[in-house]
Amino acid sequence: MANVRLRLAGMRRTIEAKADPRGGKVLIGGRVCRVDEWEWDAPIDGAMYGVALNDLKEWAALSREMIAPPYEKPPEGPVLYMKPVNTINAHRRPVLLPRGVKHLQAAPALGLVIGRTAARVRREQALDFVFGYTIVNDLSIPHKQRYRPAVKEQARDGFAPVGPWIVPKEEAAPLSTLTARVYVNGRLVQRADPSRFRQPVEQWLADVTAFMTLYPGDVLFFSWPADAPLVSAGDVVCIEIEGIGVLENEIAPEQGDDER
Repeated sequence: MANVRLRLAGMRRTIEAKADPRGGKVLIGGRVCRVDEWEWDAPIDGAMYGVALNDLKEWAALSREMIAPPYEKPPEGPVLYMKPVNTINAHRRPVLLPRGVKHLQAAPALGLVIGRTAARVRREQALDFVFGYTIVNDLSIPHKQRYRPAVKEQARDGFAPVGPWIVPKEEAAPLSTLTARVYVNGRLVQRADPSRFRQPVEQWLADVTAFMTLYPGDVLFFSWPADAPLVSAGDVVCIEIEGIGVLENEIAPEQGDDER
């Protein structure tokens, strides 16, 4: 079992525990329990920033669009987007499919949880500012816009499940080996690893903190959207990152008369 930081429903702060990333067992207060015995809350408190256009497959697919008007060249620096606080969701909690929407894109993402205030960090020291790693389900309504914020499509309530816990970086395998697998209703539909990232995460940390400060508890996450599955109401999405854990959420239809 690995040492982890987690938060159960009703807890104000995260607690230390031990967890089996693949076996579905946790050791809390001297008692070994199944993951499904508990109601979970997200193990983070800070801001969440995604690095867009980091997936090499997505970059290649959009290469012609990036050189078309009005910009006529690829972006030269990091392209970031936020998952605001209303989007934060937890392990085994439902994600509501908005009324009138048929599908969501469920992109697996590796989240780096900041442990120390990070400003203008050097690439070779970047991981010194990282506390640990978690899993993010980077959900969105399928959309085409890339050069303006897709707030309506990406920032819906509950569109960023995180967890189930944070694994300190000292407990995790090297970043280059953290393979992600996505299962929908038990069927493997996507497999990806950091070799598809345009830059190492250490370089992204250096580039981002060159112009903005990241604080303890913030999350900088990196997704693989190019071949991410489309999911609909009733689907159960499980994202597994080896050595980190399994994040599970069901897509549920939104109730009510009006679309939010």
